[in-house]
Amino acid sequence: MAQLLHLDSSARRDSFSRQLGARFAEAWRAAHPGAGYTYRDLAADPVPLIGEAWTEICDYLLAHGITEPARYPEAVRTDAQREAWAVVAPLLDELLAADVVLIGAPMYNFSVPAALKTWIDQVTFPRMSLSGKAFVVVGARGGAYGAGTPREPFDYQERYLRDFFAGHYDVTDVRFVHAELTNAVVDPSLSDLDGKRRESHAAALAAVDRLAS
Repeated sequence: MAQLLHLDSSARRDSFSRQLGARFAEAWRAAHPGAGYTYRDLAADPVPLIGEAWTEICDYLLAHGITEPARYPEAVRTDAQREAWAVVAPLLDELLAADVVLIGAPMYNFSVPAALKTWIDQVTFPRMSLSGKAFVVVGARGGAYGAGTPREPFDYQERYLRDFFAGHYDVTDVRFVHAELTNAVVDPSLSDLDGKRRESHAAALAAVDRLAS
């Protein structure tokens, strides 16, 4: 049975990235009747930061050449490590069970929200391959960062996630959908760009529908 893991990380309860993620999830579940679905709101229910006990688990895995997730608990030996593992285990189980990982990731300060980065830190271990899984990232940016725009070099959101998934998880099947110029809704200085914002939003919705089906 196919399994979708859906993560949101926007600090806004009603945000463009949440709208795109919800749209994808609804269409994907309609196209896969009976499929499994797990939802986690990383902003409303934040994952704690990693601590020293987490790094000790990683050090053990590296020192002993352990790469299979099923063997990760072998690295848990102290009370502090058991406490750290109690945070990691359910997050890792959700990730490993998923065939498709859907991530709502708005651009914050040219990169990803801290809530998402913290989740990534918790579930990422040395030489951990997730090859074969598909990742879909639905994002929103206040400005325009697409190819050929003046701010393209400042896009550390998609670049970071794409490089991370490929370089650490060995995942190359990553699809990105962005709604751009979203600040035109609230910033009077961008009001003349609201038409382009609407075009970008409509294009993102259409792209989500295509991907989900």
